[in-house]
Amino acid sequence: MTAQEVRASDGGTSASSATGPLDGDRPADGTGGGALAHNYHPLPVTVASAEGSWVTDVTGRRYLDLLAGYSALNFGHRHPALVDAATRQLGRVTLTSRAFDHDLLHPFAEALAALVGPLTTGGADSLVLPMNTGAEAVETAIKTARKWGYDVKGVPPGEATVVVGSGNFHGRTTTIVSFSDDADARRGFDPYTPGFRLVPYADADAVAAAIDDTTVAVLLEPVQGESGVVVPPDDYWPRLRAITTARDVLLVADEIQSGLGRAGATLATETWGVRPDLVTLGKALGGGIVPVSAVVGRRDVLEVLTPGTHGSTFGGNPLACAVGLAVVDLLRTGEPQRRARELGAGFQDRLTGLVDAGLLDGVRGLGLWAGLDLDPARGTGRDLCEALLARGVLAKDTHGSTIRLAPPLTIAAEDLETGLSALEDALTDLARGR
Repeated sequence: MTAQEVRASDGGTSASSATGPLDGDRPADGTGGGALAHNYHPLPVTVASAEGSWVTDVTGRRYLDLLAGYSALNFGHRHPALVDAATRQLGRVTLTSRAFDHDLLHPFAEALAALVGPLTTGGADSLVLPMNTGAEAVETAIKTARKWGYDVKGVPPGEATVVVGSGNFHGRTTTIVSFSDDADARRGFDPYTPGFRLVPYADADAVAAAIDDTTVAVLLEPVQGESGVVVPPDDYWPRLRAITTARDVLLVADEIQSGLGRAGATLATETWGVRPDLVTLGKALGGGIVPVSAVVGRRDVLEVLTPGTHGSTFGGNPLACAVGLAVVDLLRTGEPQRRARELGAGFQDRLTGLVDAGLLDGVRGLGLWAGLDLDPARGTGRDLCEALLARGVLAKDTHGSTIRLAPPLTIAAEDLETGLSALEDALTDLARGR
């Protein structure tokens, strides 16, 4: 029985008073009520069901989802192929731990290596290390790079350094926030992990200057999502590749948000013809069903990890592998990447037109992904997202007066047009002070 049916059957009062507040009764803004810790400030909507590019709230109102779980839902909500893969696996086995193999672990690794490996310097001989969340994949890449630096490059013990970019977002573990410059993510979580050198993002000369004999890796996002979809100059990643190769430093691309079709290619680094040494993947790899992440790349680098040095009980579990295999199958056709390119071209043009019309201060983007800057005098990013919510469209603010749009790659062209029309209408009202 649903929450709505419970309320209807008892007059809408006794269930809540007897068992506590129902999901639809809890504050949607995360400000309290119930047992949930207040570490998010969501928009005031409570989703009850979803399919494709649309979600339905507990009152029955439908919304067009232009956030897609920060790219975790690249294939939309409840994609039939992904739901089918998960459902079939639920009837077989869901977890063995890594104490034992299962029949999908190696097929998943082989399929992901075949899809992504050739896009790295690992080539067809690449290895895959499966984990769960994106932050775990980044932590895994950091650990791998350090151990490679000590075991292979000969960096003195305890001295390994990693070069990272300002405005980065790689997760919120204690190690990762140690090299963040986001005060909200960092403040209050010291002492910080040493060994990171923060340089301005999109400045290849700064990266080169930060590298010395202790440097084991350069870890960067091809496009910075959390910062507002910041796209670097076209020569940035080619220069990074040349610099790191010359200095025998690993180039690690965090493709957790930008990868698996979002930017119009399997990896965003393909945009600039660059092959990193290691790639971190997550979000869309789990199809919006289960958390799945991985590090993919050079065999000689990932082989520094041996039994006991790194692991995860749930990493590479049967359910995750079933969904991950289905995701790889979707990407292998090239259709999601093509849709991101083709729909993305019109999407970016339409957004640029809003800048030309004076409704936006600026737009940055790649594929079906964009960061939009609103004139701060007209409101915050939150104000714009609430205006979109009132028009039946879901988006999310990031910093200040910036919001991000990341529609599912499966979105219908007419639905995308509906969302963009709602955006133009919301911006027009904000410009008029309404």
